[in-house]
Amino acid sequence: MTNPNQNKLGNELGRQQIAVAIQFLRETNQIQTLRGIRRGIEKESLRSDNQGFLALTPHPKALGSALTHNAITTDYSESLLEFITPAYENLTDALLYLTDVHAFTYQHLGEELLWTHSMPCRLPDNELDIPIADYGTSNVGQMKTIYRRGLWRRYGRPMQTIAGIHYNFSLPENFWYSLYQFDQADQPFQDYVSCKYFGLIRNFHRYSWLLIYLFGSTPAVCKSFLTGRNDHGLDDFDEKTLYSPYATSLRMSDLGYQNDAQSGLNICYNSLDAYVSSLEAAMRTPYPDYEDIGLKNAQGEYQQLSTNILQIENEYYGSIRPKRTTISGERPSNALRNRGVEYIEMRLLDIDPFSAVGMEVTTGYFLDLFALFCLLIDSPAVSDEERDCIAKNHETVVKMGRHPEAKIQWQGQTKPLAEAGEHLLDQMQPIADMLDHAKLSQNHQQTLQLQRGKLLDVEQTPSAKVLAKMREQQQSYFAFGLEQATYHQQFFATTSLSEERELQFTRMAQESLSKQSKLEKSDSLPFDVFLKNWFK
Repeated sequence: MTNPNQNKLGNELGRQQIAVAIQFLRETNQIQTLRGIRRGIEKESLRSDNQGFLALTPHPKALGSALTHNAITTDYSESLLEFITPAYENLTDALLYLTDVHAFTYQHLGEELLWTHSMPCRLPDNELDIPIADYGTSNVGQMKTIYRRGLWRRYGRPMQTIAGIHYNFSLPENFWYSLYQFDQADQPFQDYVSCKYFGLIRNFHRYSWLLIYLFGSTPAVCKSFLTGRNDHGLDDFDEKTLYSPYATSLRMSDLGYQNDAQSGLNICYNSLDAYVSSLEAAMRTPYPDYEDIGLKNAQGEYQQLSTNILQIENEYYGSIRPKRTTISGERPSNALRNRGVEYIEMRLLDIDPFSAVGMEVTTGYFLDLFALFCLLIDSPAVSDEERDCIAKNHETVVKMGRHPEAKIQWQGQTKPLAEAGEHLLDQMQPIADMLDHAKLSQNHQQTLQLQRGKLLDVEQTPSAKVLAKMREQQQSYFAFGLEQATYHQQFFATTSLSEERELQFTRMAQESLSKQSKLEKSDSLPFDVFLKNWFK
């Protein structure tokens, strides 16, 4: 159970805190600083052939080097593309850039498709046929490939084909200075900013069950994803599909990015120092099963980067991460420790299969609103007891979020999910008004109403719409995914790039190939020495 006195701060006291903060921003004419919110989008997409089977071809050379390209790379599998936008103050600019990246990519895919679901297309019967991403022969390229080889050894290759959307969010410095004055903080400015971002993160964990309910779109999976597994607890939808009738996001369940080693981790978000220290402890702690795999095989080839619980920081599959841009050769934890939090990365969004780029603009508006809400209300430290409650709420919404009797732990009591969700949206209303005043729009009030509709009618949720479409068309998850992928392919076939954008992406591809080649020619250290130095 949560502590009711502690969590009451997120109730009526939360309303008061929001009102006082907004009043201060109004009186000091600082609401306009919110126009400077920056967001970037990272979107993953599997490549499939035109029949919906996983593409086993290499990363298309015309797209450039996956190692050094700023906008088009790969994630865990060679078949898993990742598109990265710059950070924009205008959300529509980020989505337009993402649209252009998709259009450029489709020019060089031939008959291949971009899979439009988070859970994968038809996978090979033998998981060893799922290709691991290859980043070339440079030391940094070898490290990235070996890291993924370690992921295969630890979690299996099918898990490397799961895709998602990451939403990067940062507040402008002028806003932070205003809040710094409002709180009359006595700590150094950057320490204050990091502290407030961690408060946001803790509240994100407390309330992210709402995001999973509102935007989860993976209630089903292709049976090929779970070949050889009988412990999934899912029902047969048809001969090719497994599903859970009330699930919202199987991607975020224990079928997705979960494993026994990480389930025992106690990554602490109560401060920056505690977070970095707990991550680094996991990177130093050996894990017996990984020691059994060994660092190298009999031929002297690396099987993983280390035999510890985490090979590197990014192996920890958190739903949100504090981030700081790194310099060449710098570890993420050192960047955070040395220069503090720069932005946050929200990582729990499923790909929206009904959207050509996997995400609607209204979703981004709500994420901005949700992040500000998490920032402005009080965020006490998370106790072990509350951590268990957060995990229980997460599991409930992931697997049973659309059940008519779905309930969560709320302020020390068991509450209907819709009631708790509407309470959160009510608290967000003045923030939506403030954002719309700053941006001279109605976007945040409109997305608030759109999300409220999903709480009032569960059939409006993406997960319900996916199952409804499959039932209506009498389609398997695989057939529905193929239909959507083909539909979006046709959309991008008619999407014209400007001459400027075409030249930009072509130049970026050529420059990335040149940069990789230079890296491979300039490396002088043996890889063993490079890796040892990196871990130092």
